[in-house]
Amino acid sequence: MQIKNPYLQSVYETVVNRNPGEKEFHQAVGEVLESFEPVVEKRPDIVGAGVIERLVEPERFIQFRVAWVDDAGRVQVNRGYRVQFNSAIGPYKGGIRFHPTVNASVIKFLGFEQIFKNALTGLPMGGGKGGADFDPKGKSEGEIMRFCQAYMTELYRHIGADTDVPAGDIGVGAREIGYMFGQYKRIANEFTGVLTGKGISYGGSLARTEATGFGLCYFTQEMLASMKNDSFIDKTVIISGSGNVALYACKKATELGGRVVAMSDSTGCIYDKNGINFEVMRQVKEVERARISEYAKRVPGAEYVPNSRAVWEYKCDIALPCATQNEIDAEIATTLVKNGVMAVCEGANMPCTIEAVEIFQKNGVLFGPAKAANAGGVATSGLEMTQNSMRMFWSFGEVDTKLKDIMVNIYHTVENAAKEYGREGNLVAGANIAAFLKVADAMKWQGVY
Repeated sequence: MQIKNPYLQSVYETVVNRNPGEKEFHQAVGEVLESFEPVVEKRPDIVGAGVIERLVEPERFIQFRVAWVDDAGRVQVNRGYRVQFNSAIGPYKGGIRFHPTVNASVIKFLGFEQIFKNALTGLPMGGGKGGADFDPKGKSEGEIMRFCQAYMTELYRHIGADTDVPAGDIGVGAREIGYMFGQYKRIANEFTGVLTGKGISYGGSLARTEATGFGLCYFTQEMLASMKNDSFIDKTVIISGSGNVALYACKKATELGGRVVAMSDSTGCIYDKNGINFEVMRQVKEVERARISEYAKRVPGAEYVPNSRAVWEYKCDIALPCATQNEIDAEIATTLVKNGVMAVCEGANMPCTIEAVEIFQKNGVLFGPAKAANAGGVATSGLEMTQNSMRMFWSFGEVDTKLKDIMVNIYHTVENAAKEYGREGNLVAGANIAAFLKVADAMKWQGVY
């Protein structure tokens, strides 16, 4: 990363000094600011209004204690967070993550990225994020319920249908959303669409589980068609992770004509030269919540390797990282390039380091950044908000059609912005610029205070 503009460099240095040790947040801000250089030159009005200085500082950052009681009757204490980063174009919107790695830096980086991702959808949603350093793995249903209720007992004060609408993220699925929504409803005494990712029976979207993975593939397909006159057909695909995003990216990539040969989880990876059997993988990971090694036991010819990083050592045409941040570093990027990868699209939030992205771009690999490529999840969350406000039910097909239209539109919005500001083909810059201009104009018109 190299910020050449002195003004943007000074903004970045302020962020680093003001948020010491928060490397994930620094990385996200640095990557975005680098993209703004042509905008700053063309739009001095944005600089004069102090939009960028305001943009990198959250409107509100909340940290709170979450005390709960485990099955043995012992009091456990976790740390909860919510960042309300920007509300210029709509209520704060962003998922809740329960994972031991959650800290202020991670929440800020995710919330900051969410501003741009939400703006790109074209829906009226601001940027936010939240979570806790709680690990649901290995916990009983009762423990998870009690934690979620304790977490919401504080969080309810800061959210609302027209204020902040959280969703799920890592460690927070339909189960956790249900417990949190139930607690919110009891405390607030109202039934509003204050959380998305709800169960179908109480206002959820039929396509929410599939949304991010499907959206990722719709974006990738449009990118291949527009930039290479190509598609998923007959392409070898590798997907890291095996959560919702990875699972449904696997399903849609296969439906679009690709052959997914490898997936992973935190314990290792599997390779299936015949193509991943989606139904078996879904049973193992979504239904049984078992380790990915179970897949190899059930599918003849499949290989298991007890190393998550090994998933990137296999040859592929298309790589879809869907696990976690910074999983693809310079070393892995170099391996992918050597193995002939033609396109990389981010299903997770910031899974590629800045050095990795540079390697892809220098070697002519098509690269779809997370804030554009994985916006399908939040887009469908936005559609769920609309459904809830309308008190209407939409079929899976209706939501899926709207999702595809949104993802195709995101790609072309990003592509056109990159072209307009002299960064043709650079979708990272295009995504940042397109989203920023929408938010910046709103901030400018709404005044400083």
